[in-house]
Amino acid sequence: MSLLAFTVAAIILAITPGPGIAYVVARTVAGGRSEGLASCLGTGVGGMLHVLAAALGLSLIVAQSALAFNVVKYVGAAYLIYLGVRLLLRKDAALTMDAGEQVKSQGARRAFFEGIFVEALNVKTALFFLAFLPQFVAPGEPLAPQLVLLGTICVVLNTLVDVVAVFAAVRLLKSDAARAARARLMTKVSGVTMLGLGAWLALARRET
Repeated sequence: MSLLAFTVAAIILAITPGPGIAYVVARTVAGGRSEGLASCLGTGVGGMLHVLAAALGLSLIVAQSALAFNVVKYVGAAYLIYLGVRLLLRKDAALTMDAGEQVKSQGARRAFFEGIFVEALNVKTALFFLAFLPQFVAPGEPLAPQLVLLGTICVVLNTLVDVVAVFAAVRLLKSDAARAARARLMTKVSGVTMLGLGAWLALARRET
């Protein structure tokens, strides 16, 4: 059940419009498909740095105190609920040209390294992995490999969605009422899903 819940949550989070998709689309608008794809690879590498950091840090926590790790898990469940509330209160889920106007062409190589730095320095990503991944680990099994596997799945899904966004950048950037409505609907569904998932995890893990 935890694996199913993780898969559903990871897919929904990956396809929900957000800063990551906006960034790679903006990079594509500024420098073309090559820069867009390079930025996707860069953000993917940056995401893996967060995964490794989370795996190492959480492994140290659980090694020192099982109680502390349980606290992290419940705080994480609360964080998922917080994310759900934010998504439900979010008014503008559509991508606009504003992001593209702030980015200049700089070449694929530089776009790749910028993508790494942009994602690696994103504190919200670090907090998300620290809160999200512990909810789905199997008790009694080695922790670090599980965290790396789950985190890698998240990063791969996010990167695949970013790549799709690059190839569809022109259509995504068009201001279209129907597209904006679909984005808003997806955001609301994501918010409800995060609320339900956070509540379920907070209750389901109390015996472990």
